[in-house]
Amino acid sequence: MHGRSATTTSPKDAVLRTYRAIKEYDDPALFISLKSEDEAIAEAEQIERRSERGALFGRVFAAKDNIDVRGLPTTAACPAFAYTPEESAFVVQLLEAAGAIAIGKTNLDQFATGLVGVRSPYGTPRNALREDLIPGGSSSGSAVAVAAGVVDFALGTDTAGSGRIPAGMNGIVGLKPSLGMLSATGMVPACRTLDTVSVFAPNVASACEVAAIAAAYDARDAYSKPFPRMIAGAPPGHFRVGVPRADQRMFFGDSASEKAFASDIGRLEQIGAEVIEVDFEPLHAVARLLYEGPWVAERYAATKALVEGSPDVFHPITFKIISGARGLTAVSAFEATYRLADFRRTASRILDRVDMLLVPTVPRFYTTKEVEAEPIQLNSNLGSYTNFVNLLDLCAISVPVGERDDGLPSSITLIGKAGTDAYLASVAAAAEGRPMGGPTPSVADRINIAVVGAHLSGLPLNGQLVDAGGVFVSEARTSADYALFALEGTKPAKPGLLRVATGAGSSIALEIWSLPTQGFGRFVADIPSPLGIGSVQLSSGVTVKGFLVEAEAVKRARDISQFGGWRAFLDSPRD
Repeated sequence: MHGRSATTTSPKDAVLRTYRAIKEYDDPALFISLKSEDEAIAEAEQIERRSERGALFGRVFAAKDNIDVRGLPTTAACPAFAYTPEESAFVVQLLEAAGAIAIGKTNLDQFATGLVGVRSPYGTPRNALREDLIPGGSSSGSAVAVAAGVVDFALGTDTAGSGRIPAGMNGIVGLKPSLGMLSATGMVPACRTLDTVSVFAPNVASACEVAAIAAAYDARDAYSKPFPRMIAGAPPGHFRVGVPRADQRMFFGDSASEKAFASDIGRLEQIGAEVIEVDFEPLHAVARLLYEGPWVAERYAATKALVEGSPDVFHPITFKIISGARGLTAVSAFEATYRLADFRRTASRILDRVDMLLVPTVPRFYTTKEVEAEPIQLNSNLGSYTNFVNLLDLCAISVPVGERDDGLPSSITLIGKAGTDAYLASVAAAAEGRPMGGPTPSVADRINIAVVGAHLSGLPLNGQLVDAGGVFVSEARTSADYALFALEGTKPAKPGLLRVATGAGSSIALEIWSLPTQGFGRFVADIPSPLGIGSVQLSSGVTVKGFLVEAEAVKRARDISQFGGWRAFLDSPRD
């Protein structure tokens, strides 16, 4: 079992499918709390009655149990800490407003402390690829729920790699956004200055779609910032990628990982990367600061009442790590802050040479038995390529691109400066492999399509494009030879684009999306009359495939060409 694509069925059917999948996967350690099936069905039916379908209409998702979902307890994998929130986290509310259905809270390393996924009193979620492997943490349950096909997407958190390591361990996409892009209101902090809500999804397009909706400025979150809309464009024709020098690559004896990473570098070169070896020692030094330095005191601050009053409620390893902050002083905090500032200057010089960094997501695949025997050192090993990212205020995305000799997926992580999330995603989408040995898509084997109405980003039918493997390319306009009509009786509401006499029409706003050839065929087959696909001329003179309408269908339709586009029409005051 490996992921599921976003649903195009009714919300109720999606919920029923989810609960069947939960029973089939049969892992009592996957969820800490779960809505009853009847409650989830009632929510789905309520969504079906809405007059407008949101962009995530009928998608089913789960949230890591350090993110609030109204009515479900938040435990952070510590029963003594549990509380039941009166409102959902800011990001959960945005996703639900877009038509998604939250069905439960997933297991995690207690207080999001760990990259292994085995530090929970609720058990260890079963790795979706191989039972003897750790699931990765701390967002263990969220990653497994997506990889096992239980939910369409899931929310996690990422402080030191918790949104990337579990993704790599289970062969799915893990998006770690720039700090402040997704609000942390309603999230239990680990290290408040570093924490981000993360997204797990079966593919890059789905992860971007979720992030685009969840990303919004939140005045209640002191770290929230406005960022450009999270839309992955077409991959750049040429881009510079920094990789660790050969003598600095750490795989801890996993020859399959080492060999696969070399192949993955080649994959990036095939899609236009200029690979540049860089000195990674300053970045590894930053990574060591996270747990060897005073930032562990932030974890102490978040759990202070329990550490000092009820230490027995902690997982032993979690308590050992967090309680280590007792010996830290303000002096040591400032000293480490100064060291980090120096490292940031050095890292900036490294990043100025390249457009992004490329590292293996998981340096070695560890088994549960191996981690039980050496829990702290192996956890540290897993963070070799993740721990420095949050400390340096960078963004990252983990994506499976190939396959190891043992059949496990090989995932890479692309890392860039804050605010380059969409740029990284565009490269990740181009490099993305098929799960578990399926064919890798060719970048050239794609067809561009122009969409003008309900398939635009954020509108009700955009999910159909994403389901078909669509990737946003750019905004554009038609030549001044078209008219746009509001069609009657369509649900959701749709426009029709009609070619008129040369120079006698208007230039209409649209979006260009790129679809794999196979996905294009499936997508076009589902387009209902009177709409169809024809050739659309852009203002640039380029002709692309795009939505057009039959002339007969617009005879009684309202001409809305003066608005210049469907989105502008929807935003206009109504009579």
